[in-house]
Formats: sequence, structure tokens, C-alpha cells
Amino acid sequence: MGSTPSSGTIELTLRIRRAICFSFLIALVAPAAHGQDASLSAATAKVQELIQKSGADVGIAFGTLDGKTEWFFHADDVFHAASTMKIPVMIELFHQVREGKLKLDDPLPIKNEFHSLVDGSVYTLSTSDDSDADLYKAVGQTRTLRQLCELMITVSSNFSANLLIEKLGVENIRATVHSLHADGMSVLRGVEDEKAYEKGMNNTTTARGLFVLLEAIAQGKAVDEASSRQMIEILERQKFNEAIPAGLPAGTLVAHKTGEITKIHHDAAIVFAPKPFVLVILVRGIADMKVSSALMADITRELYQATQ
Repeated sequence: MGSTPSSGTIELTLRIRRAICFSFLIALVAPAAHGQDASLSAATAKVQELIQKSGADVGIAFGTLDGKTEWFFHADDVFHAASTMKIPVMIELFHQVREGKLKLDDPLPIKNEFHSLVDGSVYTLSTSDDSDADLYKAVGQTRTLRQLCELMITVSSNFSANLLIEKLGVENIRATVHSLHADGMSVLRGVEDEKAYEKGMNNTTTARGLFVLLEAIAQGKAVDEASSRQMIEILERQKFNEAIPAGLPAGTLVAHKTGEITKIHHDAAIVFAPKPFVLVILVRGIADMKVSSALMADITRELYQATQ
């Protein structure tokens, strides 16, 4: 009997596969003409049937990173961004590090005090509304920007996101999104600003906007190649894997960010399949996350099987 590979061997294998995929993406030149063959046409018809049966509003942006195949479905419809808005926050962090304004290991004081977009009044975050409770125990201490970014992406910490947004500046985040031609993503504020929420002042996104951001990361163009590589590694450590990853063959590397609030559930991913692709699925109108997760997994499976 052969020996079981060690965790170190598995990790090394994953890193080699990631490096090969990333090198392939960076080497891309002018994309080939877009095409939609019969198998993709059949798959997209099936996907639309799944969406119709679900009764949900769904936006999809899909494209292989060789530029040969793409499909957009209600990709410019506007959705509440939920935690997908943490992707542009991460990009802006690496942008400011690249410019020399910050270092990833700079410490940041942990304080639970934020200001409403509406009137500047102070509000605090609650562990009951956050997917990560540990950071709340660190109030009065410091954490590095790197640590906060990791928590913001991998366990979708709202507390980390608000601390980083306050440090980086909303206007700077918006300017970087605009510079990447991803204006479908609109970041107005931090999370859990109830006064702003009640007035409809929300972070919003389109499937196309998220697609553009992830494609830029995948191609090493969001900030630079080194930063993009680091962002991919963080996104690969995502802990919530019930949607897009669940529709892929076991062991497929996925760099992604989810987002969910009441009747809103999104997943936005770079998938390191044999033919790498970006897939964004935005879902509105399903209360049960198990149902919305299954829908996204089914959509992913159809598109994967049609294009690999």
C-alpha cells in the first residue's frame, strides 16, 4: 500500500498548480474572439430553466480567462452587494501598500466605533450580526492590516471590513473601482450602518462589476502581479464553500468571496479549472441559504461541464 501524502506535500502540490495557472493567465495576450458552442448553448438554456423554477432574481457573469468564451445573464442588474464589497476593499488595501502609503504589517487599533453615512452619528457592531466573533475580544488591542484583511475575506468579518474601510477611505476605494472600469460595484459605506440602510443608501453591485474586478486580479492587473498573487491566496482560504465550489470537481482550486443577507446570497469566484474562468452569481429572493447554495452549485456545474 502506498503512503498517504502529507499535508505539506498536498500544500506544495496546490501551490505548484496555482503557480502554473497564474503564470498561464499572466502570459495571456489579446483575447481570441468570443464563441458560444452548442454545449454552452445547451448549458445556458438549462441554467435559465433552473433560475425560472427557483423564482429568484439572478445575475450571472461567466468567462474563461483565455477570452474565448463568455456568457452574461442579467449581468447589469443591480443587487445589494452584501459582503462581496469586501473584494474592492482588499484591492484598495494592496493598492495603498503598492504606493507605499501603508504596509501590510502596520498595526491598527481595534475599536468598535463607526460613523453613519447619514449624519455622522456613532454606531457599533454586534457579534450577533457578524460571522466572526473573535475580533470583538480584541477591542483595545491592535491587529495588523494583513490580519484584518484575512479575517474580512476568509470568514467575512464585518468588524474587520469597517476598520479597513475607515483606514483606507471610501472615496479611495471608489476611485480604484472606477480605475478598473468596474463601476457596477458601488461602495458607499461600511456594513451594519442601520440609518443608511433604512434610507436605501447601500453598497450595490452587478455581476459584471464583480467579474471585472476578479478578472483583473486573475490577470495580475488589479494592482500588480505580486499583489494579485497574494489576493488570490487569501481568496482561496475562503471558509464558506457551499455555493460555487460545491458545483465543481473535488480538489478544484477556487479563489472566491461570498456575500449574504436576508434573501440575498452571492458568490464571486476565480476557478482554477483546466480552463480557468471567472464566475459571478448573484441571487435575490430565496430565504433559505441551503436552497440558494444548491442553485448556485447547479449553475456552476452546468457551466463547468459545458466549457472544460
